[in-house]
Amino acid sequence: MSTAPTLDGLLRALAPQVVGIVSRRFGDFDSAEDAVQEALLTASQRWPVDGLPDEPRAWLVRAASRRLVDLWRSDGSRREREARVVAWDVPASDPVDRDDSLTVLLMCCHPSLTPASAISLTLRAVGGLTTAEIARAFLVPEATMAQRISRAKATIRASGDPFRMPSATDLDARLVSALHVLYLLFNEGYTGTRGADLQRVELSREAIRLTRLVVAAAPSHAEGMGLLALMLLLEARSPGRTDDRGDLVPLPQQDRSSWDAGMVAEGLALLDRATALGAVGEYQLQAAIAATHDRASTADQTDWREIVTLYGLLEQVTGSPVVTLNRAVAVAMVDGPLAAIEVVDTVEDRLGGTHRWLAVRGQLLEMAGETAAAAVALDAAAGLATNDAERRHLSGRAAALRSPPPPLTRQSREHSVTRDG
Repeated sequence: MSTAPTLDGLLRALAPQVVGIVSRRFGDFDSAEDAVQEALLTASQRWPVDGLPDEPRAWLVRAASRRLVDLWRSDGSRREREARVVAWDVPASDPVDRDDSLTVLLMCCHPSLTPASAISLTLRAVGGLTTAEIARAFLVPEATMAQRISRAKATIRASGDPFRMPSATDLDARLVSALHVLYLLFNEGYTGTRGADLQRVELSREAIRLTRLVVAAAPSHAEGMGLLALMLLLEARSPGRTDDRGDLVPLPQQDRSSWDAGMVAEGLALLDRATALGAVGEYQLQAAIAATHDRASTADQTDWREIVTLYGLLEQVTGSPVVTLNRAVAVAMVDGPLAAIEVVDTVEDRLGGTHRWLAVRGQLLEMAGETAAAAVALDAAAGLATNDAERRHLSGRAAALRSPPPPLTRQSREHSVTRDG
C-alpha cells in the first residue's frame, strides 16, 4: 500500500503547528507562513527518499527557520531583523509541546478578511495545501490565488495584531469568524459553486478535519460541536448524492443504505453533546434538521413537521431568506405545494434572480401540477446554475416536463396499478 496518503496527512497535521512555532518565535506570521510552505514542499520531496526523520516537526521547524534566514538576508532593509535571526540558535530538537494550530486558524480567519481570502489562507497555512492545489480546487489561475493569499497576509499584517491567542473577551468573536469560514469551505466542497462535479470531497473532508481541530481545542464550544455534527451528517450522504455518471440524485431518491453509518452515528452523538450544553445556535439547528433526515430509514418516514418547526426557529435566529426558501420545501410536504409557493414568493425580492429560488419554485409548481410553468422556471434555473451537475439535473427535469408521456402498454398499465395499489 502506498505511503503517500500517510505522508500527506502527517504534513497537513504538522503544518499549522510549525507555522505557529516559527511565527511565535520570530514574530512574523507572514514570512513564517511562506517559509513553512517551502519546508513542506522540501519534505514532500525528500522524506519519501531519505525516510521519515525521527522528529518530523523539529525537522520542519529547522528547515523553515533556515528558509526564513535566507529570505531576510536577501532583503537589505531588514539587517536588524537578520541579526536577530542569525543570533537565534535553531535547536536540534524542538522542546515546544504547545500546539498553536488553533491560534494559526484564528489568525487566518481574521475578521478583517473577506471569506474568500480567509478560506484560501486557511487552506494554505492550516491545511498545508500548496497555492497550486488551492487554485485547482477553486478553478482559478495559480497567480490569482497567490495574489489573494498575499493580500490576505498583508491585511493581517496591516491590522497590527500580534501572533497570539485572542484574549478571553475576543475569543468567542474570533471563533464565530473561524466557524463561518469552515462552514463556507464545507459548503463549497459539498456542492461546488462551479465545475463539472457536484461535490469536491477533498474540500468538504478538509473542512471536517479543521473543524475537529476547533472542537478538540475548544471542547465546550457548543456551536463548534454543532458545526462538526452538521458536516458529518451531511457528508455521510455523499456516496448516494450522485449516480455512476456523476449526475445528481435528489435526496428522496437516494439509496440510504449507501450512506456512511459511522458518520451519521458520530454526528448524532455530537449533536446530543452540543444541545446538552445549553444555548442553541445556528449550526446546531441546521444539524438537527440534517439529523431528522438521517434518522429516517426511508424518505417517506421523514418527520416533515419537525423540520418545518426547526426551520422556523432557524429563520428567527438568522433572518436568512435562504432559510425561508428551505422551509418552503418542508411546508410543501406538510401543507401542500400551494402553501409553499406563498412562502417562496415572500423572498422573491431578495432571491428571485437566483437559480436556487427558481429551482425551488419550479419544483413546487411541478408538485402542484403546473407543468408548463414549472418547466419555464426550471429552465431559467438551469441557465443560472454554475455547477454542471446541477445544470444537467435542472435541464433534464424541465425537458421531462415538456415531453408527452409515453403511451401506456398493457405491461405499464399493470405496473401502474400494482404500484398505486
